[in-house]
Amino acid sequence: MQAKTIKGRSAEELRSLLTASMAGNYTPTLAIVFLPNAFDFEPYSALFSEKGISVFGVSAFGQFIDEDHDRESVVVMLLDIRPGDFRIEFRETGDSTTRAIARSIGEAGKAAFGQPAFIIASGGVITNGEMIIGGIEEAAGKDIKIFGGLGASDFQSMKTFVFTNGKITYNGILALILNEEKVRITSYATGGCQPLGIFHHITRSKENIVYTIDDQPALDLILRYRGKKHESFNGQVDVLNLTQQFQIQLFRENGSFVMRTIMYANPEERSIVFAGSIPEGAQVKFSILPGFEAVDNVVHEFTAFSKKASDADAMILFSCQGREIAFGPWMSEEIDRLHKIWDAPMIGIFSFGEIGNGGDGKNEFYNMTCSLAILKEIN
Repeated sequence: MQAKTIKGRSAEELRSLLTASMAGNYTPTLAIVFLPNAFDFEPYSALFSEKGISVFGVSAFGQFIDEDHDRESVVVMLLDIRPGDFRIEFRETGDSTTRAIARSIGEAGKAAFGQPAFIIASGGVITNGEMIIGGIEEAAGKDIKIFGGLGASDFQSMKTFVFTNGKITYNGILALILNEEKVRITSYATGGCQPLGIFHHITRSKENIVYTIDDQPALDLILRYRGKKHESFNGQVDVLNLTQQFQIQLFRENGSFVMRTIMYANPEERSIVFAGSIPEGAQVKFSILPGFEAVDNVVHEFTAFSKKASDADAMILFSCQGREIAFGPWMSEEIDRLHKIWDAPMIGIFSFGEIGNGGDGKNEFYNMTCSLAILKEIN
């Protein structure tokens, strides 16, 4: 399997680059496209459809190929996977639920391949990534691999989407299902951030809305922890400020943890909406992002992971948009150092949530995390 990456600021520029990439009898069958959320998807969908190339497209507000990232370009990874070894499944939520349409994707994968693997993206900022995982696993089993994340946007429109050839949805799921007997996918997720202080208890919550922590209003406790007064909270701007330097680590029963990012706050209820579920009764620790130390930790963990997946035809990275905001110039260093571990074509997106596993084989939904997949064709 050969992968090539291209990027451009218009469909016309990409058309020229695509033509040049297809010289020498290279015939891509699949295009992974990360598109700035302000762009119209139709010209790009049409471009690849004209060439008979299937599209797995996701909205972004920050995307990259190799170590080169910006917010104004469309980035594309071309792959020449045999058409019989992958399929695209597109679902709009409609009157159904996220879990139900995810279940139908899992069923489609099991019907298509004896050993399916799922690369997933979703449109809609309220989409619950854990429901995506739960639905697919319900149909396809918990031992299958799920990787991907939630589409992203700027923080003004908060409108995310996924698209394929001639179709787009602002509330649905797009799946690239691979035949793992022919294309192996190995993924790993880590954030590099360390917990701080004591355990706190979630004393009242519903799905991803936390009302009280340690029997105190969640918003008041977190504002106080960040040295802010009750009166200083002023809507979404302050939420972004909190997100830049403050996260919660949700601990599982086995001792592992996943990051949870603040998405909204409700000043009237003094509650906080997170990007993933936080169950009532759970234990959490607060975490402050340490900048370059987190980059070193991530690179160290992925270097160790590379011993399990030493050879790559292609790399796909879903990295939290909050990392880009919080890390600033260190973000470019992190991307560059990860790319150099394998030195294979890489495409990436800054997402609103990441799906992968932290090494224990369990599919998880993360925030403030790098989730990386290594693709390798099996001869």
